[in-house]
Amino acid sequence: MLQRRPLPSVVRFNQILTQVSKLKHHSAVISFYKKMGLIGIASNVYTLTIIMNCFFRLKQPGLSLSVFGQFFKLGLEPTVETFNTLINGYILGNRVAEAARLFSKMVDGGHCLPNVISFSTLIKGLCMNGNNSAAIQLLRKMEERGCKANVVVYSTIIDSLCKDTLVGVAMNLFSEMISQGIAPDVITYNALIDGVCKLGKWKEATRLLNEMVSQNIFPVVYTFNVLVDTLCKEGMVVEAKSVVQMMIQREIEPDAITYNSLMDGYCLRGEMDEARQVFDHMVSKGCMVNARSCNILINGYCKHKKIDKANKVFQEMPRKELVPNTITYNTLIDGFCKAGRIEEAEKLFFQMQGCGQLPDLRTYAILLDGLCRNKQLSIAMELLREMEGKKLELDIVIYNVIITGLCKAGNIESARDLFSGLSSQGVQPDVWTYNVMISGLCNIGLLVEAEELVREMGEKGCCPDGCTYNTIIRGFINNKETSWAMGLIQEMVERGFSADASTMELIIDLLSEDKVDLALLPLLKGS
Repeated sequence: MLQRRPLPSVVRFNQILTQVSKLKHHSAVISFYKKMGLIGIASNVYTLTIIMNCFFRLKQPGLSLSVFGQFFKLGLEPTVETFNTLINGYILGNRVAEAARLFSKMVDGGHCLPNVISFSTLIKGLCMNGNNSAAIQLLRKMEERGCKANVVVYSTIIDSLCKDTLVGVAMNLFSEMISQGIAPDVITYNALIDGVCKLGKWKEATRLLNEMVSQNIFPVVYTFNVLVDTLCKEGMVVEAKSVVQMMIQREIEPDAITYNSLMDGYCLRGEMDEARQVFDHMVSKGCMVNARSCNILINGYCKHKKIDKANKVFQEMPRKELVPNTITYNTLIDGFCKAGRIEEAEKLFFQMQGCGQLPDLRTYAILLDGLCRNKQLSIAMELLREMEGKKLELDIVIYNVIITGLCKAGNIESARDLFSGLSSQGVQPDVWTYNVMISGLCNIGLLVEAEELVREMGEKGCCPDGCTYNTIIRGFINNKETSWAMGLIQEMVERGFSADASTMELIIDLLSEDKVDLALLPLLKGS
C-alpha cells in the first residue's frame, strides 16, 4: 500500500491499523503509523484515536495524551469514540477519578454527548474500584438521559456486586434487567452463580444453572467449575462428580481447574484413594496435570499423615516436567515436621534453595515451628539469627513461633529477651505474643510480671482478648492466688469475655471446695 501511486485513502490504512490493533500488536500499529507519516499520509480523527488507544494499551499514557493534543494542532474535532478511548485509557491506568472528570465534561459540554460505550466504560472503572453505589447511580443517569443500558452494563454491575457478596442487590438488578427486556447472557449468569456459591448457596446455584439452560443460554467451563468447586468445599463430592458428568454429556470438556476442585474435595473428606484416581485420570489426559494438582494431592496426603505418599508425588513431578513451587515445598516441609521427621524437612529446605526456589516467610515459619516442636531450639535460634543477618523483613509471626517454642520448653529467660528486643527489630508484638508470654510467666509463678504485661497491652494499643484473661486467671488459680483471680474474672466479664472450659473447670473445683466466695456465682452467670 505504501508503494502504490497514487496512495490509497487514509481510510484503507485505518482499516489495517484497526485489525492489527485488535490482534494486540500495538507496537506494530505505532510503527506503521510512523511510516505513514514519513511519506506524508495525513492522519484523520480515526487514525489518531487508534494510536491513542495503542499508547494506552502499552501503558504510555503521556504519549497518548500528546497524540490527543494533535487534534487541535490539525484542526480536527474529537469524536465520542476519541473521548471513549481517553476514558478507557484512564481506567486501564487505574485513574478512575480522571476518567469521571472527562465524562462529566462530555455531559456538560453538550457537543459530544456520551453514548452507551462511554457509560459502560466508566461503570466498568467504578466497579473495578469497588464503587458499586456510584456505578448504580451512573446506570440511573443513563436512564434519565435516554441512553438505554445493555446486557454488558448490567452484567458488569451484577458481577461487581456479587464479588462483594451483595447478592441480594445483584438479584434485584437482575430482575430489573429482565423487566427492561434485556436478555441475560452467560456472563450475567456466571456472575450470579459465582456470587451465590461464595455464600455457600449451592441449591440456588443449581437453580440458576437450570434456568440458564432452559433459556438456551449454554454454560461454559467456568460456569460448571464454580459449581463444582462450591460443592466440593461443602463436602458434597458425589454431587460435584454429577456436575462433571453433566459437563461431559453436554460435550464441555472439564479442564485442570475442574479436576483440581474434585480432587481437593476428596482430600478434604480424607478419601485419598479417590483423589489419587482423579489425579491419575488427569495424567492419562496428557497435559492436564499442573503444579497445583500435585500440591493438592501432596497437601491431602500430609493432612492425613501419609507423608511417604506425599513425598512420592513430589518425586514424580520432574518426570512429568513439572517444577515444584514454594507452596509445594512449604506443604511437604510442614508434613515432614509434623511427622517428626525434622532431618528430612531440613534437607528439603536446602534442596529447595539449591533448585533456585527461594523460601518465603511461611517456609521459615514452618521450619522454625518444626524445629521448636522437635526440641531443637538451638538450631531454631541459629536459623532466626541467620534470617536477621540476611536483613529479611521478618514479621511478628516468625518471632511468635520462637517465643512459643521457648516458653513451652520452660526457657522463659530467652523468651523474655527475644520479646524485649522486638522493638529494636522494628516488630510490634500482637495479642498472640502477649498471651504466650503471659502463659509462660504464669507457669513459673511470675504473676506480678504477667499482670504487668496485661496492663502494658492496653497501654500499647493491643487490647487483651478472652484468651488473655483465661490464661492469666488459670495462672493465678494454679498458683493459689484465688482472690486475685476473682478480681480478674470480674474484669473479664465486664469486658464482655467468657470463661472457657478449662478455666470454668478450675473455678467449679474452687467453689466445690468452698475456697471462693459464693458471690462469684453471679459473675459466672454473666460470663
